[in-house]
Amino acid sequence: MNISSAIFDRSAPDLDSCPDESLPEFAFIGRSNVGKSSLLNMLSGKLNLARVSPTPGFTKLINIFTMNKRWRLVDLPGYGFAQVARKEKTQFNRSVASYLKDRPNLCCVFALIDSGLPPQQIDLEFVEWLASNSVPFVLVFTKTDRVTATTVRTNIAAFTDRISGWCVTPPEIFTCSAKTKQGRRELLAVIEEAMTAAEAESGQPPQDDETPPEDLPITSRKAKAREIRANRPNPARPW
Repeated sequence: MNISSAIFDRSAPDLDSCPDESLPEFAFIGRSNVGKSSLLNMLSGKLNLARVSPTPGFTKLINIFTMNKRWRLVDLPGYGFAQVARKEKTQFNRSVASYLKDRPNLCCVFALIDSGLPPQQIDLEFVEWLASNSVPFVLVFTKTDRVTATTVRTNIAAFTDRISGWCVTPPEIFTCSAKTKQGRRELLAVIEEAMTAAEAESGQPPQDDETPPEDLPITSRKAKAREIRANRPNPARPW
């Protein structure tokens, strides 16, 4: 996949402020300081797509970008930054949880993990939450240029061992480095594959009584999202 255009759409404080559900979305999230902004800039080929800040927890809203006019890249707030006020942090978590559970056009979550660290409890809890809520996801181990290949393999093995009982099928695992651009082609291939499947599915004629998702009331949209989740044969994959 080539990225020919990346256009900022909006910063949304909650699910209801997000754009319509007409385009497939791919969300990126991870513990604060996992290198998410650098990774998004590397994937898009745009140095300033996501702001890289020395202050962990800088992203506080759901930032949405339209890519190639075909799909959306969603930059979600990081979790685990202690300096965020308790009330504010609770609101962030509520908004992110609502987006992840109730966004019908969310195709896949890229859960970012620091490859240089052994399994962190906060990452394990988040992945367990994704699995228990049938949110489709893949694991992306970041910053591989900063540690040895042996360390990366050891930490990945330890992490996958800890989550082995949470998914019917283990999630796909990728490694990446924003500095060396390792993993860029593989991650974009995940998006391309999901896009192909989504476009093929959308080619099917809709049922006569089917209402477009954006025209549904909030409660009905949430019910439709749950239905979509339930119909996915493998909760670790979006297709």
